[in-house]
Amino acid sequence: MKRSRFSEEQIIAVLKEQEAGMLTADVCRRHGISSATFYKWKSKFGGLEVSDARRLRTLEQENSRLKKLLAEAMLDNVVLKDLASKKMVTPGAKREAVTHAREQHGLSERRAYSLVGVSRRVIRYEPTRPDNGALRQRLRELAAERHQFGYRRLGYLLAREGIAPNHKKLLRIYREEGWRVRRRSGRKRALGTRRPMELPDGPNQRWSLDFVSDSLICRRRFRILCVVDDFSRECLALAADTSLSGVRVARELTSLIGVRGKPHTVVSDNGTELTSSAILCWSQERRVEWHYTAPGKPMQNGFVESFNGRLRDECLNETLFTSLAHARFVLAAWRDDYNTVRPHSKLGGKTHAEIAGERVWGHAPRHVAIPSNINHEGARLYL
Repeated sequence: MKRSRFSEEQIIAVLKEQEAGMLTADVCRRHGISSATFYKWKSKFGGLEVSDARRLRTLEQENSRLKKLLAEAMLDNVVLKDLASKKMVTPGAKREAVTHAREQHGLSERRAYSLVGVSRRVIRYEPTRPDNGALRQRLRELAAERHQFGYRRLGYLLAREGIAPNHKKLLRIYREEGWRVRRRSGRKRALGTRRPMELPDGPNQRWSLDFVSDSLICRRRFRILCVVDDFSRECLALAADTSLSGVRVARELTSLIGVRGKPHTVVSDNGTELTSSAILCWSQERRVEWHYTAPGKPMQNGFVESFNGRLRDECLNETLFTSLAHARFVLAAWRDDYNTVRPHSKLGGKTHAEIAGERVWGHAPRHVAIPSNINHEGARLYL
């Protein structure tokens, strides 16, 4: 709207001249206005004094300001309702909310900052993080090979290659890639008093035995005898067969003693194979103390129970066994990788072979000869 060149005081003075007796035409000619303008002024300011005009102007300005504030409040209410469904916790989410408010509702930058409740510096901040492409790519490769490894154990593998990122940075990249290790959950009950299991002073002092069952692709069941050294957490043997009697267990332990030496104590549950007369005679002849855990107390043999979980998660659940020979080949290769390559969190990232005093780990497991009765298709299921 074009602004008038006459103020309210001047307009009232012109009207006063006409009220004093001067002709309307003379008043219009004297001040250079049309008669239409004069009568428009008279309809608006007729009968007012200068003070009344000033008060009217003040009321109009206040009314205009209140209308503007009401319109802004209504617009803010609409924007806040639109943003109510968005989680504005992280700086990135707040940046998206500010951009949405400006593009969809036409708010100014400063007003959008005020509604979202964030400072301009946070929105305009540009991250200066270094490029982690090589680290991310190597971590992606290791995670693809080790499905059941979390970010800590993957960090141990990276440290062996000379890559040692901060653990918080490693966890952030691990989460950004969407990796997650699914753990089996079960109902846990705390009964009685808890006492930590005593740890042997050195390797080859106490062995733990237990059985794990699985099936071939033809649904034929087979069992695996697991022998673990409680000090180094090393897997000493994985014997797989469709039937493992007490005589077979005694024979496997005898062959293992020929390689490793005789242990002081063997711990197992009260299974029929391990309480048979063959095992009792073997322990007496070899002068090896045999300790049985209490019935229904598997955590009294917790070292081998923990190993069984790793074996099932990292090997049995990841492989389809075509035959018993294929299962033995896969278990032998996995046992070698478990002892010489896989880091253990309770051992400070070291391998079981390092704790046991054997050779230093390598970058790849030792090759195990494929039995002649295993077809190449069965071998590819693991490799």
